Amino acid sequence: MIQSGKVSVTLELEKKETMLIGHYTADGIVSVECDRCTDQVEIPVRGDFQLIYKFGTEPSDDETLIVLHPDEYEIDVRDSIYELITVILPSKFVHPAGECNEEMIEILNQYSLVADDEEDEEWEDDDEEWDDDEEWDDDEDEDGDWDEDEDEGGDDGPIDPRWSALKNLN
Repeated sequence: MIQSGKVSVTLELEKKETMLIGHYTADGIVSVECDRCTDQVEIPVRGDFQLIYKFGTEPSDDETLIVLHPDEYEIDVRDSIYELITVILPSKFVHPAGECNEEMIEILNQYSLVADDEEDEEWEDDDEEWDDDEEWDDDEDEDGDWDEDEDEGGDDGPIDPRWSALKNLN
């Protein structure tokens, strides 16, 4: 996933009576493979993360709580930093428009049914059609009964006689 990068991470430990609170801040650039053309693309990363370190012997199910053995005197933060960086990365890694490897794009277009640009436009159109403020009409059938016409097979033909016998059990 991450090929290389230059990220500055600042860790500030806040000491409490029974725990340490680690405030992580990351800022930099990582190099990953483009999801479209597989060439390297540099993605800017910036984010904050907080972990709580507590001394004890019982493991914790909370992902933000790390239990340290009482005899430990060092904290290994390498995995925490890697996790921070991977969490703040976008879900899709692509070059800005027009910067992908042209040879690879030609090969992809040759074997795909929809050109990549058309696919992006299609997704953009879908976003515009969705209206979060649109209300659903749930009051069509306020008494909670379904229309009997829908249960009787409708245009599919007559209902199975076994189902008809079950309807009379009310």
